[in-house]
Amino acid sequence: MEIEDLRTFVEIANAGGVNSAARRLGLAKSIVSRRLLRVEETLGVQLLARTTRGAALTEAGSSFKEHAANVCAIIDGAREELSPDGLLHGLLRIAAPASFAAQLAPTLAELARRHPALQVHTRFNDRYVDLVTEGFDCGVRVGYLADSSLVARKVGEVPVRLYASPDYLASHGEPEGPWAVAKHAAITPGTDAWHFQRDDATYTVHPQGRFKADSAFALAEAAAAGVGITALGDIVVAPYLASGALRPIMTAYTLPPVGIFVVRPQAQHLARKVRVFIDLMVEQFAEPAG
Repeated sequence: MEIEDLRTFVEIANAGGVNSAARRLGLAKSIVSRRLLRVEETLGVQLLARTTRGAALTEAGSSFKEHAANVCAIIDGAREELSPDGLLHGLLRIAAPASFAAQLAPTLAELARRHPALQVHTRFNDRYVDLVTEGFDCGVRVGYLADSSLVARKVGEVPVRLYASPDYLASHGEPEGPWAVAKHAAITPGTDAWHFQRDDATYTVHPQGRFKADSAFALAEAAAAGVGITALGDIVVAPYLASGALRPIMTAYTLPPVGIFVVRPQAQHLARKVRVFIDLMVEQFAEPAG
């Protein structure tokens, strides 16, 4: 069984069909179909079944997918380690939040500079991205990471503070403490809770407001326009602080920092290209020791 046929089957399984896999691989549909057929003929079982909604893995296909993915990962790793020039080759596909693009861009550029034979493709989007289904090697997540089946490596932290515009504060005043936050319009990414801390005491607040968005920049713009108060990371707010559009409030209380994570699908083998990216992220974003 050819490794490219096996790799193509894994792409079909992840993409949800031959057409999607062909687009992802940049190959003709006929080539992808022939590779799938060769794998099925070698195994003597049907791996993909047509349905009224498109295509789906058969029971045998679902079972074989994990084995195939592990074999491909191991072979890719061996090729990387045995590369005669020692260079990283192939394609690294990364998903990252659009609101972190300005901070991540220099790291991606440095990755490409250090590894001239590596293709680096990054998609920036603030929506949740399914790494496996959408065919990414890894993703960058910024926030409080929820439990998932992904393998996560924390590479840094971003301090978070409460902010408001001078105009908003002139009209509504500044909350003196967590107990007063409920009286103010909040700007949040969803149904978040804010956990304030002072000394050894923790205060949990469920902010209420009419403006919600899944983009940190949209939240910052709304706060700068005087819509309400918001909790944001320093890296997003920096230009607004410099221009005077926002200023920190309730500075006697702290909020938990958000983490910067590199996440990847579970696999027995960690690809060298992903490991190199993780190491560079640590280099760029980890706090210096001491």
